[in-house]
Amino acid sequence: MILEDERRAVVDRAAELAALTPGRTGNLSVRDGTDGDAFAITPTGVPYDAFDAADVPVVGVDGERRDGRMAPSSEVPMHSAIYRREDVGAIVHTHSPWSTALAVAHEPLPPIHYMIVAVGKRVPVAEYAPYGTDELAANIVTAMAEADATASFIENHGLVVTARDLDTALENTVHVESLARLYLETRAAGLEPETLSDDELETVIEQFESYGQ
Repeated sequence: MILEDERRAVVDRAAELAALTPGRTGNLSVRDGTDGDAFAITPTGVPYDAFDAADVPVVGVDGERRDGRMAPSSEVPMHSAIYRREDVGAIVHTHSPWSTALAVAHEPLPPIHYMIVAVGKRVPVAEYAPYGTDELAANIVTAMAEADATASFIENHGLVVTARDLDTALENTVHVESLARLYLETRAAGLEPETLSDDELETVIEQFESYGQ
């Protein structure tokens, strides 16, 4: 079975996706190494606890299906377009409520807390296009590139987060959702969130380089 480890990772982590997005509306994928030419992705329209590793589709970065008993997510164009950036090893896409609230307002997330540097200095908003289209994929890639970010909201749609591996992509999805909630709750309380300066964010980025064990 090709990409066996990646396919098992999709199965093992699907429950975390279910906790982040309503129904069957999200998807995640894992690439064959950070510069591989194929990826394993959640199947389309299937409950997150209703498939095993052999079911998990394998798709090339060219968008062509290669293996798996089930059909891949309708968002294959988005995943394959992002993977053509050499530094991406995993992708998580959700309709998580707080992030989607900003997405439907077409409003980026500013640097209200230092943890935003996990995905960049802000979370931009990609222009709307129908889901599952090459146009939407191009809009997301452009938005992240212009903001120098590894995450983006999508107008009237949701959130996409990229990272070097699936652990980091899932963790950073939680970070963005938490910050989106913090931002909106602060504003709902009638307060105006203050933002960190570029110099302050650069200091955090430097600190993060030596953070952890």
